Amino acid sequence: MMTANEIGGLDVSRETFERLQTYEALIRKWNPAINLVAKSTLAELWSRHIEDSAQIGAYLAPEIRIWADFGSGGGLPGIVLAILALERSPDTAFHLVESDQRKATFLRQAAQTLGLKVQVHTQRVEVLAPLGADVVSARALASLRMLCGFAARHLAPTGFAIFPKGANFVDEVEDARQEWNFDLDERVSLTHSDARLLRVKSIHHV
Repeated sequence: MMTANEIGGLDVSRETFERLQTYEALIRKWNPAINLVAKSTLAELWSRHIEDSAQIGAYLAPEIRIWADFGSGGGLPGIVLAILALERSPDTAFHLVESDQRKATFLRQAAQTLGLKVQVHTQRVEVLAPLGADVVSARALASLRMLCGFAARHLAPTGFAIFPKGANFVDEVEDARQEWNFDLDERVSLTHSDARLLRVKSIHHV
């Protein structure tokens, strides 16, 4: 029987945990050349980046067919979620959007090494053909106002977006509502008590 491990509030199998550790090693290997995460945060890579991304996995579900992650960078959260999905929602396909060619190369290599259902788009989110995604996510990419525009373009009509935001999330929500109407649910971050995971759906221009 597989032994369970916990990350980001989720119980995962030993195989999943080991894949996450392999991914961590890949970031450490590539980071000096590509700067996938800030060098100052490398010592806290597991807690600050991987665990913080893994908590978004609570929104994974078997019925999700397409999950799009914008500004994927080093794969936080896109690669982490694709790893978790192998166990939690194996039919979910991930579309990682990253305009930086070197980071996109890393994402493809990581996906191949880890055996993930990932397609990498080396384009800007705003010019990429609409993906019709069931879920979109983005971590540390842009303001909520701008992210709502990206989500409105790429979400299926019944889809939703997950955007982790920091302590200024209230200001970002107020600013976004100047341009967009949307339904909003908040979840307190497990890694930063003053941060939130914002679940946004039914996004329309004001």
